[in-house]
Amino acid sequence: FSRILSPAKLGLKREKLSHLHFYFHDIVSGKNATAVRVAEAPMTKTSFTGFGAVVMIDDPLTVKPQLSSKPVGRAQGIYASASQTDLGLLMVLNFAFTEGKYNGSTLSVLGRNTVFSDVREMPIVGGSGLFRFARGYAHAQTHTIDFKTGDAVVEYNVMSFIIDVCFL
Repeated sequence: FSRILSPAKLGLKREKLSHLHFYFHDIVSGKNATAVRVAEAPMTKTSFTGFGAVVMIDDPLTVKPQLSSKPVGRAQGIYASASQTDLGLLMVLNFAFTEGKYNGSTLSVLGRNTVFSDVREMPIVGGSGLFRFARGYAHAQTHTIDFKTGDAVVEYNVMSFIIDVCFL
């Protein structure tokens, strides 16, 4: 049923600390929205925090704050307004990378995002590809927000431990 495995026999080496820096473009307005509300509770429309709203995302990740800058991946998943007293989102998403050596690899985030805090910290709970066995944290800081449309650009600094893998 269960056994203890040797990391060395699986080709696992030492841990490395990776720092990733990119911008997340949450576009909720217009014909090409990348974030779409898929559910809401009856009280959502009268709640200051939007409590009960659930949004599905496929947001672009870029190297600079301009949407036209080099793409490095997509943020795919959901966020939901999970607080009745402040704008606190439950974030469940994957950073799916498409650039360089990280192409095809993902980092998974599961945590609380208090949108109006200067810097928000969310845990990295895993990953795939070069981020297999990843753990760490993501710091999110709002770069710009358009209060008329709801569109936002968020700067991410991600620190993640990954295990160097030597495929046998």
